[in-house]
Amino acid sequence: MRMIVMKLWKALAATLAIASMTTLAACSTGAPAASGPAGGLRAVVAFYPFQFITERIGGDQVDVANLTQPGSEPHDLELTAQQVASLTTVDLVVFQSGFQAAVDTALQQAQPKRVVDAAAFLTLAPATEPDEHETEEGAAGTEPGHGGDPHTWLDPANMVTIAEHVRDSLIEAKPAARATFAANADALIADLNQLDTDYKAGLAGCAIQPFVTSHAAFGYLAARYGLEQVAIRGLEPDTEPTAARIAEVQQIARDHGVTTIFFETLVSPVVSESIANDLGLKTDVLDPLEGITPESRGTDYLEVMRSNLTSLRTANQCS
Repeated sequence: MRMIVMKLWKALAATLAIASMTTLAACSTGAPAASGPAGGLRAVVAFYPFQFITERIGGDQVDVANLTQPGSEPHDLELTAQQVASLTTVDLVVFQSGFQAAVDTALQQAQPKRVVDAAAFLTLAPATEPDEHETEEGAAGTEPGHGGDPHTWLDPANMVTIAEHVRDSLIEAKPAARATFAANADALIADLNQLDTDYKAGLAGCAIQPFVTSHAAFGYLAARYGLEQVAIRGLEPDTEPTAARIAEVQQIARDHGVTTIFFETLVSPVVSESIANDLGLKTDVLDPLEGITPESRGTDYLEVMRSNLTSLRTANQCS
């Protein structure tokens, strides 16, 4: 119930911000600039993976602003009035509906020129709590995201599809830069396809199939590469697991010879460390790439994904 009330308050806050956005956009010195770099485009993205794609494809033709600040948890995003106001004038917004309530509310009111909504063209996996157990915050299967798991970007194939849509939207916004956007997109897609190839090869021969994660962010990755995600928490990283769920995770770890309990940089590692200590196991980082911080094991999506691959290969004893 607490989580539902918080989300309602966030949506209300975004709506109130929109009501005053015209005045704030006109007078606030902190608002984004009205035009892009040297006559280029302005894009706003909801969180980091979309920033990575848009910057790679847009290059010096597009100025990209991220609504989610580095180190912030995107699930809990709250927008400032300036951020909401900027959505009315930008050339492109890249987001995923159903993931961040504040963004969805703002876009319904702001009606930007063009949007790329990843949820509109990707097939979302079912959104269920781990093994259908209730958590202390609520029942299984009640997470947001149009009934689907929102963590689409952890499958490189989904990132390729998103990149193609961003490319096409940027070309529509600035046809004169078609060649630049197309070439940049081709280079990015080649990098993503190589990452996919490396994951397939790196995780092809693993002695252990399950991997234990802090929250259920890695379902797409597990499904694509033949592993099994065992999540301590559900899709919301701040939802506290029940004692029954912790005991079940521990039993799964024992039964399958799990070597490592994973945690992530934007979520407290206390529960993961407690489970690992009880079982005499190691801990390591598996990054859901919801943001890049100084603590991230890499400076961009590709580097952090490769770090995740190394961690999984070690933990799951992959040949």
